[in-house]
Amino acid sequence: MEMNNESVACEFILLGFTSSWELEIFFFGIFFLAYESIMSGNILIVVMVIFDSYLYSTPMYFLLANLSCIDMTISTVTVPKMIIDFFRERKTISFWGCMAQMFLLHLLGGSEMTLLIVMAVDRYVAICKPLHYTSIMNHQILVGSVLLSWVVGLVHTISQMVFIVNLPFCGPNVIDNVFCDIPLVIRLACTDTYVTDLLIVAFSGLLSLICFILLLISYTVILVTVPHHSSQGLSKALSTLSAHITVVTLFFGPIIFIYAWPFSNFSVNKFLSVFYSVITPLLNPIIYTLRNQEMKEAMIRLRSRHVSSMQNF
Repeated sequence: MEMNNESVACEFILLGFTSSWELEIFFFGIFFLAYESIMSGNILIVVMVIFDSYLYSTPMYFLLANLSCIDMTISTVTVPKMIIDFFRERKTISFWGCMAQMFLLHLLGGSEMTLLIVMAVDRYVAICKPLHYTSIMNHQILVGSVLLSWVVGLVHTISQMVFIVNLPFCGPNVIDNVFCDIPLVIRLACTDTYVTDLLIVAFSGLLSLICFILLLISYTVILVTVPHHSSQGLSKALSTLSAHITVVTLFFGPIIFIYAWPFSNFSVNKFLSVFYSVITPLLNPIIYTLRNQEMKEAMIRLRSRHVSSMQNF
């Protein structure tokens, strides 16, 4: 570990998944393919929403395209370095690189939490107030909601990083994870971090838990509000909400466990962190495209226009 005159850590060492070279090669292949799939799948969603007039004018898909952008960025902040580190015997990250990684992860995480709540509101209006859907979820509201999600994410990350960046790191510099995460980094500080730990639990753990509970309540209200005598309406609501509930559970589950669960053994964090930064962004395109009839029809329309333009050319 490099030290300056004040014995402050200049870098952190990441332990990664394993010290076995064979397993490192195996994980490299898995995560390389996963990252390619994340980028291609989410880019496909963004392209489809931009170039298909129906999807572009539908609030749900406008929000979905923004969700895909956030997911791609989350994976880009963590996975490329993770892939490169599989070929390094000594996996290190600079102090400010670690701080930047945590800042971006919580910026994007806070933004995604807010955006998922907005998407739940969108589904409530679409299913329970269909006649007023376009007037309530208009373009100004959508743009304002997306900007609000980024503001919430910024406040969320600054409220934590302002305490962490000033902590003294002069002792151990080994992080048992594949990238920097706040709970693990705090424990390397050369000072009492009890108050900081409580703040992190409040800002990340309780916030995630409260948002998750509110989202589940909102989805329950939607299902209860759907007229019971209309089996078609209930079937449509279940089909629409199942994808959203799946994404919400996959997103919030690991976060709540990491930041709100009262345990001292953080070895499980690396698996939950990978789930949050790789699995969820990978499953989002699958959930919202392969099982979404409107998205499939938009792909067919876009392909038909492309074939027609090539023939005319």
